[in-house]
Amino acid sequence: MHPLYKEEIQMKKDLHPSNYRLVVFKDMSNDYSFITKSCIDTRESVKWEDGNEYPLVKLEISHTSHPFYTGKMKLVDTAGRIDKFRTRYNKK
Repeated sequence: MHPLYKEEIQMKKDLHPSNYRLVVFKDMSNDYSFITKSCIDTRESVKWEDGNEYPLVKLEISHTSHPFYTGKMKLVDTAGRIDKFRTRYNKK
């Protein structure tokens, strides 16, 4: 026991998942992929550069496409969206 603690602290058992495995994450906006360990559930799989097949998680955005990391803002056609909304829900 450490001299500064009055009682010994017990670590919680079975707190973290035990099913970590290699998973491929793919940014769908620019086709950038990376592999890392994860326990996320997925139904899709993909063949990686090493020839092995791994579970696949599709991302909408990653560090290679996020404006904060790239310094580029993506222009969104808000005027077109507003017009579509008005024509769809226009009360006559």
